[in-house]
Amino acid sequence: MSGGETIVWLVQIWLTAGAVVAALFLIVGIDRIDDDARGAYVFRPLLVPAVLLIWPLVLWRWFVLETGRDQWAARHRPPRRQHLVAAVGMALLIGFSLIAGLSVRQIWPGDIAPQQLTPPAGTED
Repeated sequence: MSGGETIVWLVQIWLTAGAVVAALFLIVGIDRIDDDARGAYVFRPLLVPAVLLIWPLVLWRWFVLETGRDQWAARHRPPRRQHLVAAVGMALLIGFSLIAGLSVRQIWPGDIAPQQLTPPAGTED
């Protein structure tokens, strides 16, 4: 088996497992973990491509929500604390970049006369 055939074989296995997970999750699991999804069947086919690709994450998240191990407040707290630090850091970086760009700006020498370019030999009409 060549390298290309091996990659195709692995992708087929990945997508087959994803198809099984997508079928189970979208038929059984989504109703159990999301109250808003109960009775909403039209949007489920839109989720199939995503579940095919990230099926291990879907399985893990389904397990966490089914077992009640999800800590919603703790899950969102750490990024919120870092938003201020990131915003201030990016503002400082943008300001520093602007000041540095303006301070190293080059001024074109005014005493050099422009030269007219001539076409290469043999292309004159």
